[in-house]
Amino acid sequence: MRQEIQSPEDLNHEETARLVIDYIHRMLMHHAMWYAEVRHQLGWDKAEQVLTKAYERSYGIQMKRLAKTLGFRMQGDIPQPLLDLSKEALNSVKENIAVSWIANDGVWFQAVEFSRNMFDAKRCNDSCWACFSPFEAWSIRRFLHLEPKPGLEGLKKALRFRLYATINIQSIIDESPESFVFQMNDCRVQSARKRKGLEDYPCKSGGMVEYPSFAESIDPRIKTECIGCPPDAHPDSWYCAWRFTIEE
Repeated sequence: MRQEIQSPEDLNHEETARLVIDYIHRMLMHHAMWYAEVRHQLGWDKAEQVLTKAYERSYGIQMKRLAKTLGFRMQGDIPQPLLDLSKEALNSVKENIAVSWIANDGVWFQAVEFSRNMFDAKRCNDSCWACFSPFEAWSIRRFLHLEPKPGLEGLKKALRFRLYATINIQSIIDESPESFVFQMNDCRVQSARKRKGLEDYPCKSGGMVEYPSFAESIDPRIKTECIGCPPDAHPDSWYCAWRFTIEE
């Protein structure tokens, strides 16, 4: 930043644009910190209730203001420019956001790993999943209007709407009315390592947090069993596999 800059009025056009982006980042971080602190102070159940109210109200306020400022119309609660895209283009946006999400996850992991060590990176990663997995389940339940205890069919549907489902290849195998097996047949992260000649990333510790917490957040009656996840040996047909069972 130039030394002569003393206030925002001193910024040129490009610098002002960068400040706008920085403002957006600050707002998103503040939103996430509110959620994290409410969850810490009041517990997950209350945080979920507060998040539902805060998100719906905040979204309406922010989109109305953005539409007025940037000059686009809203159709209901959706920006018209998104609706004007073709289905193919809209799917491309969706995929690129999902890819950006997993890339951002990797950036955070490596930032901790290179500044500290692998142990701390995995520790932070697993703790992050303990928060993100229930949040993503909440987000999907809200989007799909799932009932409080949708059972295994609700979990199957929810798994198809995860960010992972957009960028990875996964499958569901029914075993009985009380259980099914979920397989991650192609994992973007593990496949990239394989192409580089690297061993599988040992993600089981994170998976043991991620999958049970996601399933229980969809329906607390559902139990999760790990069939296999790196560093476990696995067939070429999948990288990890999980069994979900419901206890009526």
